[in-house]
Order: sequence, then structure tokens, then C-alpha cells
Amino acid sequence: MKRLLRISFDLSLLSFIPIISWFLLGIIVDKNLINIFTLTYPLQFIYYIIKSIFSTGANICKEKDKNKDAVMSGLLFGTIVSIIIFTIILLNVDNYISFMNMDIHTYKIFTIYSILQLFICLEFAMVQSKLYYEEKNKLANKYSLIFNLMNFILLVGSSLIIKNQVIIITFTLIPLALFTLYTYIKNIDKFRFNINILKCIKYDSVELFNNIAFFLIFLFGLSNALEYGEVYATALTFVALITDTQWDTVDAIVVASTIDISKKNFNYKQHRNNSYKLLGILSGTSLIMFGLLYGFYDLNFKITMVYFSLEIVNFLIYPIYRIKTCYLQLEYSAFKTTSNKIIASILRMFMSLLKTPFCTGIGQVCSSVYQFITVSIMFKHNFKVDKNGTVKKIC
Repeated sequence: MKRLLRISFDLSLLSFIPIISWFLLGIIVDKNLINIFTLTYPLQFIYYIIKSIFSTGANICKEKDKNKDAVMSGLLFGTIVSIIIFTIILLNVDNYISFMNMDIHTYKIFTIYSILQLFICLEFAMVQSKLYYEEKNKLANKYSLIFNLMNFILLVGSSLIIKNQVIIITFTLIPLALFTLYTYIKNIDKFRFNINILKCIKYDSVELFNNIAFFLIFLFGLSNALEYGEVYATALTFVALITDTQWDTVDAIVVASTIDISKKNFNYKQHRNNSYKLLGILSGTSLIMFGLLYGFYDLNFKITMVYFSLEIVNFLIYPIYRIKTCYLQLEYSAFKTTSNKIIASILRMFMSLLKTPFCTGIGQVCSSVYQFITVSIMFKHNFKVDKNGTVKKIC
């Protein structure tokens, strides 16, 4: 449980402070800026796609295939790919904002900031992932705390003093980029370029295809939902902000499970019980944020509660199917597990195209229920869990 909490602490920092920053920017600079979070939300999954292949997959390659060069090779290759992709996005920022049914003049400057911040956070996260797999948790948490405090203090502090948006984002991003470069250089190991990209994809294929699907789901789904006007957009953004840190943090369940399965040190009951303890903490923080921040925005209570209720349903069933998915991915069949995830994502994608402002939430619930049922069946047919929590293959 202690390791799960350490990992979740780092993951929560990576999203909690930026989320609070968006809330404060909406109060200090322009109330419309809170919607930047929803506007650029699909782009977060480009971050996760790159991290899945060149960071998580590379680290698993090091453990499973004893390829000591995989991690640094992935870090270098991932950086090059990131620069190319995020540059293309920046060059087409106006078209992106228009596609998402938002006003270019109002949102352009801080959309650029959000895109650049995602790139910097991706580079930082890949270094963090390397440290976690090396079990240097204290150093990783130290870096994370410094990075996120810098982000918060520079962004909010400059917003209080300076009114020019270009200066605000420049003053914030340059120090963050320099600190990320420092952590990058500080943790470089000697290596020769040696990485099997296909194996990196295979070892984290569920997450990879999951994030590709999420990119498409939220790109088209949020564009669809934002057509219904400001009342729905604000409620959707508010609920996303008070639950997104929790969703990022709950990924600690996947990280901890993957590490233990890779190292043949996995106990199902222990991971399940610890996951629900973590989930209880996270649900409580969402409720607290709801109570504290609700009054700052003109929200329709009924609409907001519909969005929030859909999130709670997903939280409740997430730990079971995600832990089992990790195990099936690494110890049963990556192909079958990934195929099942693709079907779930296609279901969610189609549901997210429904002509309703709640399309993204409905799609998520349908996908979660489908995975809960199908993954449980796959797991039960191939493995059994003994009284001690050890997973054994059924002959």
C-alpha cells in the first residue's frame, strides 16, 4: 500500500497543481480560461500514446528482455517523435480550436501554452518513469514536487502581476523547460541505440490502443458536446476538473500492478484491496473539491450532477477490470486482451457520437461495464486466485 500511495502521490501532483492553476486562472485572468482544460483534453492522449511506447514499453523491455539500452533508447527516440508531433499541432492551432467549436481569439494564447506545457510534461514524465522502474521513488517524488510547485507559483504569480498573456506563458514555460532539461541530463546513462519498437508496443498495447481510442473519442465527442452551449460546457469542464486528478492518480493501480507482474511479485487480493483503499481516498477528495469550488461558477446543479454521477459509476468498477487487464496483458495473451480493449473503445467511440451533451459520459460507462464483464470472464477461464491471493494458471 505504501508504494501505491507513493506512486499515486506523484501522479496526483502531475495533474492536481495544473488543475488548480486552471481554476485560479479563470478567477484572476479570464473566467473563460477554465474551458481550456476541456478544449485541449484530447491532446493529453497524444502525450499518453508517446509515453506508452517510448517510456512504459521501453521500461518493460528492460525488465522482461534484459535489454539495458531500451530505456535510454526509448527516451531519445520518444523526444524526437514528440518534437515533431507537437510542432505540427502548434502550426495548426487555429484549425484545432475551430474544430472544437471554440472562439480562436479568446482561447488561442493559452491553448498554445497548454500544448507546450503538455510537451514539457511528457519529457519530464518519461524521466520519472525511468526512475520508478529503477525504484528511485524518493528522487522521482522530489523532482515532481519541484516541477509542479514551479509551475503553480510561476503561472499564478505572474498572472497576478502581469496582464499580458504572452508574457505570462513565457515567464512560466521557460523555467519549467530548463528544469526538465536538467532532470533529463542528470539521469542520462551510457547506452547504445538498441530498442525493439514492436515489443514496446506489445508490452503496453492495451494502454497504447486505449489512448489512441481516447484521443479519437474525446476529439469528436467533446466537439459534439460543446455544440450544446456554455451551460453544458461549464458543467462538463467543472466535473472534469474535480475528477481528472483522481483519474490520473488511479493510474497508480496500473503502474504498481505492471511492475509487480513484470517482476513475478504479484498478489491479486493485495492489489485489489489496496486499490479500493486508494479509490476511497480519491472519491473523498472529489467530493471535497465539489463542495469548495461549486459556488465560484454559474453551474446548473442537475446537469452537473448527471456528469458527476457518471464519473462515480466508472470509479467503482475500474480497479477490478484494470488489474485483471494488466495480468491478462502480460501473462495470458496481449493480442486477445488488446482486441477486447479495442472493442470496448469502439463501443465508447460510437456512444460518444450520440446527439446528447452527455455523450462522453454515457460512452465511458458503457465501455467500463463491457470491460468489467468480458475481462472477468477471460480471467476466470484462464486463472484462479488462491486464498493467499496468488494467481495460478488453470491447466
